[in-house]
Amino acid sequence: MRARSHAWEFVRWFADAWMGRPVEPEDGCTADELAAVEADLGFELPAALREGYALIGRRDDLTRQQDPLVRPAGLYVDDAQGGVLVFRRENQDCAFWGIPLSQVDQDDPPVVVESHQGWIPFLDRMSLVWVELVLSESLFAVDSLYDACELPDALMPGLHARYARVGLPDHPMWASDNDSPVRWYAAPGRLVRRDGLQDQSWLHARGRTFSDLETIREELPGPWVG
Repeated sequence: MRARSHAWEFVRWFADAWMGRPVEPEDGCTADELAAVEADLGFELPAALREGYALIGRRDDLTRQQDPLVRPAGLYVDDAQGGVLVFRRENQDCAFWGIPLSQVDQDDPPVVVESHQGWIPFLDRMSLVWVELVLSESLFAVDSLYDACELPDALMPGLHARYARVGLPDHPMWASDNDSPVRWYAAPGRLVRRDGLQDQSWLHARGRTFSDLETIREELPGPWVG
């Protein structure tokens, strides 16, 4: 995804094809709402952050299932590293995602995540983070189409043979070095996320339908928890 527009195209497609509900104008935050936030912060939001909020800032099914997107009025600056504009948090406040203030004037700035090591690079463009956020949050949608297992290395050839890498760069899992990097894979109707490269690394899976989820379990017959 070389341009912000590609990220928005993907989000629109995913919302319709996978979540069963196309993106509508009312799914986004209003220009007045975002302008009020900018006035409170004292600076303009980066274009990629503002455009994402304007597109899906009210779509909880895409943004607030596990580690929620902060609502616009909740955006704030953390004092670390000269200031970080925080826009997402882990559900128990164990981690936070943000944009360094030193780069907040860029249209599509890099994003950092606060982990056990402190603030570390996450992805190099905010528009990519919207894609990652939508994929991650959709895994935990309330529809029983999710499962997980600790995938043995012996099953990795099956993963690589049947699933293609999603076009997101490797990125860290905040919880542990052992759970990094995070990599996404997909096949028609099937989406999986692998956390880490070690034997028995966690694999999170979502099917577009229950039949698709069953196919994942059959193709990768690990110790599924569901």
